This record gives sequence, structure tokens and C-alpha cells, in this order.
Amino acid sequence: MLQPGDRMPDFEVVDQDGKIVTSKELLGRKTIVYFYPKDNTSGCTAEACSLRDNYEALTAAGYNVVGVSKDSAVSHRRFKDKYDLPFTLLSDTSTAMLQAFGAWGEKKMYGKTVMGTLRRTFVFDESGILVRVIEKVDTRNHAAQLLE
Repeated sequence: MLQPGDRMPDFEVVDQDGKIVTSKELLGRKTIVYFYPKDNTSGCTAEACSLRDNYEALTAAGYNVVGVSKDSAVSHRRFKDKYDLPFTLLSDTSTAMLQAFGAWGEKKMYGKTVMGTLRRTFVFDESGILVRVIEKVDTRNHAAQLLE
């Protein structure tokens, strides 16, 4: 997993509109990259809505917000529209970006160990250097965790 001081890994994925987005495009602004397991699930929706409801405060603090899961661009478009999310959602169906950030690994589901997306948030400075990692995400209050 990435540690503070590490550089943002290179990646190339598509957003909710099918447009290619690269790591280089995120440089120049402080950026919050949050990884979540699945569109339209209760915890992921609570997390996205916390960021949506506090989006003005996050942007006023200079942050660009980007959500990432392995859901398809079409799924992301529906999720974004349904909850009126003002930020970009990236689709990493190959899990290459998830793995590069350390947001893909073993987790327990219904008593079984499976591979999946680990809910983690990474905060980068303007030059793409990691300044903070949140591993214990409070989905309902995630924006407050970021703004503290």
C-alpha cells in the first residue's frame, strides 16, 4: 500500500462518460482519491453522499475529489446521476489502479475470504505526493474525516 511521501502511481482508466483519465491529469491540484467497493450499496452510497453534501467545503479547501471502483463506466454514470454526485468516478475494471494504490486485497465477506476493493482514501498534494491515507473510513462522515 502507498505510504505518505510516495508519488501517485501512473494509471489510465475511464470515467463515468467513457473518457480516458490519466494520473497526470490529476496533478496541479490537491486530490482526494477514494476507493469504494460497489456503486449503489448502502455504505458506498453513504460515503459518496457525505462527499457530495460537503463538496463545497472540500473544493474551498482546494481539493479535487475522485471516486474509484471496479464498476463499469455505465454503472458509474447511473450512480452519479441517481445521487447527483458532483465529482468524477473512475472505472477500474482490470483492478490495475486498485492494485497500484494498495486498495485491492483480501477481505472477509459472509465469513469467507475473498479478493476485493478495500475502502481506502488517499490524499495527494498538487505535485502528486501522498500526504495522508485513511484506512478506517467512516462512510457517513467521510468528508469530516478529510476536513479535520
